[in-house]
Amino acid sequence: MIRMAGMAGVAVGLALASAQAQEQPLQTIRIGTVNSIATVNNYTAIEKGWFKQYGIHVEIENLDTSANVVALLATNRLQMIEGGISAAYFNALEQKMPITIASDRISTPLNHKFLVRKDLEGQVTRIADLKGKVIASNGTASVTTYELARLLESDGASIKDVDIKILGFPLQGAAFKNKALDATLIIQPWGTSLVEDQTAFLLADPDDRVKVRPLTIAVTMINTDWARQNQKLISDFFIAYMRSVRDYCVALHGGDNRKEMVDRVTRTGPLKDVAFIEKYPWPARNMNGEVNMASLLDMQDFFYEQGSIKAKFAEQQLVTRQYTDNAMKVLGPVPSVNAESKISGCR
Repeated sequence: MIRMAGMAGVAVGLALASAQAQEQPLQTIRIGTVNSIATVNNYTAIEKGWFKQYGIHVEIENLDTSANVVALLATNRLQMIEGGISAAYFNALEQKMPITIASDRISTPLNHKFLVRKDLEGQVTRIADLKGKVIASNGTASVTTYELARLLESDGASIKDVDIKILGFPLQGAAFKNKALDATLIIQPWGTSLVEDQTAFLLADPDDRVKVRPLTIAVTMINTDWARQNQKLISDFFIAYMRSVRDYCVALHGGDNRKEMVDRVTRTGPLKDVAFIEKYPWPARNMNGEVNMASLLDMQDFFYEQGSIKAKFAEQQLVTRQYTDNAMKVLGPVPSVNAESKISGCR
């Protein structure tokens, strides 16, 4: 009875917020995002009217990478960016740009794959065998480079032992076939595709080997000057957004809304093949929006050691939890997920 009363209170509060918001013109928030399955959270809140309940209109701009667009966030061309953590974030803080991390977007299990060119099967049997080989990363001083470095270290190798080639994920299949590439740490869906078409073979699963877990690799960053002037707007945004995160996590674990979510992913994301979306694992995240600070601080240490950043920052300078914490108070306890699911993340 106590839980039912609490949820009823949440429902009444959301209904009141909706009625009040509909009396006012919609306020626009522009979000830059690296389009993937994880982007569906925004579209869920749009299509279900959860942003509109709070008087919010969201405009989504697709980006190639979050690393190169921090300036768009700092100048308020975009109010939020969703994408991978990179050295660019720490450098922006060092330059006193008005940005911070407000929530996680993708955390362990990542379902990234460490692949090696198929014709090297038998020659390369462990990670250390890749010393002197050409390995791809999707960006200089990117989270992929960090993850690759920690993966190499797990078998006594170092990022200095290999030749890093910067190459976008969609181009890596052709590079394998031309023998311009020996290995890669790659995200889905390309990881599954390259193995299935016999272009590459799976050497290692980073989820099993990168020591700092859960590993938070992608986040939502906000413009802090804009946020300071729009406290209610951004607080309301995260209430609606975290509601959609819960919906996503329930679907990820095979909930009743799975079919609806798959349909939305095919309409709004880069993947259009329903069978493929059902087959390969979705990116997980924290249902409370929590960033694993141990993971973030380890990335900072790596970028500092590599000379990619010049300064290091304390936890409270790297992340704010006020908006997701407030959303959790408004929304109440996280929903239960499918008890038969074996997926460790998104809980």
